[in-house]
Amino acid sequence: MKGNEKAWYAAFKSKDARFDGHFFVGVVSTGIYCRPICRAKLPRPGNCTYYATAAEAERAGFRPCLQCRPELAPGTAPVDAASSLARRAANFLEENCGDMESLEELAAHLGCTGRHLRRAFAAEFNVSPIQYLQTLRLLLAKNLLTSTRLSVLDVAMSAGFGSLRRFNELFKKEYRLSPAALRKLGKGEEEEGSGITLTLPYRPPYQWEKLLDFLALRAIPSVEAVGSGEYGRTVRLATGRHKDVYGWIRVGHRPVKNALVVVIARSLLPVLSQVLARVRHLFDLYGDPAAVDETLASMNRLSPGLYVPGTRLPGCFDPYELAVRTVLGQRVSMKAANTLAGRLARGLGEPVRTGMEGLTHVFPAPGRVLSLKSRESAGLGISGMTEAGSRAVVELARAFEEGAIDFSFRADPEAEMKRLMKLPGIGAWTAQYIAMRALGWTDAFPSADQGIGRALAPRTQKEILALAESWRPWRGYAAVNLWNSLKK
Repeated sequence: MKGNEKAWYAAFKSKDARFDGHFFVGVVSTGIYCRPICRAKLPRPGNCTYYATAAEAERAGFRPCLQCRPELAPGTAPVDAASSLARRAANFLEENCGDMESLEELAAHLGCTGRHLRRAFAAEFNVSPIQYLQTLRLLLAKNLLTSTRLSVLDVAMSAGFGSLRRFNELFKKEYRLSPAALRKLGKGEEEEGSGITLTLPYRPPYQWEKLLDFLALRAIPSVEAVGSGEYGRTVRLATGRHKDVYGWIRVGHRPVKNALVVVIARSLLPVLSQVLARVRHLFDLYGDPAAVDETLASMNRLSPGLYVPGTRLPGCFDPYELAVRTVLGQRVSMKAANTLAGRLARGLGEPVRTGMEGLTHVFPAPGRVLSLKSRESAGLGISGMTEAGSRAVVELARAFEEGAIDFSFRADPEAEMKRLMKLPGIGAWTAQYIAMRALGWTDAFPSADQGIGRALAPRTQKEILALAESWRPWRGYAAVNLWNSLKK
């Protein structure tokens, strides 16, 4: 990041949270790299160098600051529908750093050779995929050592290191501090029963209550629950070796730290990096309110207060679960769709102990639905589900299981929407909504939505689409603001 040092230093000096995660500052005089919000003594401009990622700063020989903790910096999400090969690979590495098998396997998933992936990755990030993965693992371990009371062995395994010896050697080499010594400096969060607690920062402002209300209206009984200012849910995820792991999470808000606080069942430690990535996606923690505001503030010319800064784009935790819940809600009320999805979870999903009232089952995986001998029967044996609804649930399961549609790190929203609309019962509105939430596509815009129509009445759908052109590439955020305006 050379050529604009004065601007980067001005941003660093301002300590403005809007810049957090967009770059890191290496301080030559100390050998430390910091977030732009670091409150340590400001170094001289000549002692500062600037990096786009933590991995690039570490490759240059800098160690993470113990005060501002670079491992907590919010990340950035791609805006383009078809993000670069390197950025898609980086997203996958972040989600799977704790359980990563092989970079060659990643390259195969991306449809390229390992050599091409390494070349593209180095051109984008100035580090190799292996170096990027190593930094992810080290920073995750540093976060666990500082924030929790997990044993050093559990930290090493959860962060993806194959052995405790390897972890200790690499940590000392890169950070010039042993894991045990860092643990003594930390004040791990009070652990709650069988859970660990971590904080996940965001860029303010953050409309927590509005996002929580959105999720509460669509919560699936027995799987999700919203109450007392928190969101809770059951979890089923698979390790890299295809072993299912079950547990629960609970998410709350810590506004004084510009962060969410997440309590995670210890049973989910083998898939911890997956859990954290999915929580970040569900709560849009990579969102950049300043960038969105530049475009959508103009919405308030239509009606004062129509656009609210800090409004987030609700994501999802389980793409199949979201797709099914969306399809079930096409022709019934939101409450009825929730009820049907809850019956499906209790009828076909696995029971799980959470210690939280109302959270009793995980949502059934696509493979579970396809394994049922009764899947061709009307309603899948679920009270109130129509034959058309059950057929849509089964076909979605088949598409997910066979890879006919893809909501993973490498997905292209436009391409996946076309594939979705080939399935029975899925039209343009449903495909846009699923792309918005499952893929976090910031430019998704279900223009035929009744709520959007009411918010922008008396405009026709054609007029609404024309108006929304000026909101690109943030039309998804515009849609959420329009829905929220109906509650006023």
